[in-house]
Amino acid sequence: MKKSVILSVNSGSSSIKFALYPYTDEGVTSTSLTGVIEGLQPGGKPQIKFRTASETKELALDETAINAAGADQFATALQALHGLLMAHSADIQIKAVAHRIVHGGERFSASIVIDDDALHYLHTLDSLAPLHQPHNLDGVVAFHRAYPDIPQIACFDTGFHAEMPDCETTLALPQALRATGIRRYGFHGLSYRYVASHLAQQSARAFDPAAGCVIMLHLGNGASACAMKNGKSIATSMGFSALDGLMMGTRCGALDPGVMLHLMQKGWDEQRLETTLYKESGLLGVSGISADMRTLRGSSDVQAGFAIDLFTYRVIRECGALSACLNGLDVLVFTGGIGEHDAVLRRQVAEGLAYLGVQVDTTKNNAARGDGIMSIHTPYSSTEVWVVPTDEGRIAAMDAQQLLQAMH
Repeated sequence: MKKSVILSVNSGSSSIKFALYPYTDEGVTSTSLTGVIEGLQPGGKPQIKFRTASETKELALDETAINAAGADQFATALQALHGLLMAHSADIQIKAVAHRIVHGGERFSASIVIDDDALHYLHTLDSLAPLHQPHNLDGVVAFHRAYPDIPQIACFDTGFHAEMPDCETTLALPQALRATGIRRYGFHGLSYRYVASHLAQQSARAFDPAAGCVIMLHLGNGASACAMKNGKSIATSMGFSALDGLMMGTRCGALDPGVMLHLMQKGWDEQRLETTLYKESGLLGVSGISADMRTLRGSSDVQAGFAIDLFTYRVIRECGALSACLNGLDVLVFTGGIGEHDAVLRRQVAEGLAYLGVQVDTTKNNAARGDGIMSIHTPYSSTEVWVVPTDEGRIAAMDAQQLLQAMH
């Protein structure tokens, strides 16, 4: 008898992250296989990296075939993925494909089974998250072609923030513009849901009605901060698009709109602005070297050091604003690639928030490398500090299972 699984995917411009989650009566359990197909961009070196309980492997793909496929790179890559799944899990039956979709707009906050109408609406949001949304949706189409009889589930990063108060979601623009859906949405919601659910198992204080002032920091190539009270998002750094808030790998974060007006007056067109703000700014733009924090940490270049300092400063600054929204701080959480692995950044952020009672234990902090949930505060810290490795795919798979059960 074949084992039922949910395939969770996150389709990007040059990669497809994937994971298999066993589907049981008890719910979605730990993943049995995780991986990524990388190098799908023109001229890239396509390969599959994957990990199971017993092995970790990297397999080169047919570079000529994938590069020749052009717009059908997803289809070619999916053939390779299908072969991998059958070779390593021949006894599985995929029940659904759960897709991370960055933006749900005003129509969607809860996860849905995607149909043509939903797909059309979600494409109208492409310009709000150009690094993610169109590629997420291309993945939906490609997986539907590969598995036409299997439900395709959309799980939205904006959903976790759907109940933020009006003062947090409203932009100070004319009513006519606000009526068209121009508002603050917030992102990284699947990550925050996962972190919150696991924090609930570890920290009574995080969900104490008398306390429960939590700031979660998702720090990676994309970065944001979220203020959570009693398990709900009440404020977040990202807004209308995934460009707002913290400085990121290649994105500028919060920016005076006057800069945009100035550049437009200088003759910059929409494409040049989008490319600069989304792909050439952030750590990459400030350092002139790399968007990768690990590369910058290893560099002796002065600009690399300054880019790290600016990134850290912006995190501390945002935490100050969110602590004001919360009226205090009881728990601070780090997640995401940088948040889970960069002990130096965690220490510097803690030092910057010492006035809020944050104290980090040096030995615990240095030992936290994303291997599992871990507290890193000292016994004297009035604020708990946690490192929680995130798993957005598992949240998507859980939502997919709930939808499948509701359908039957």
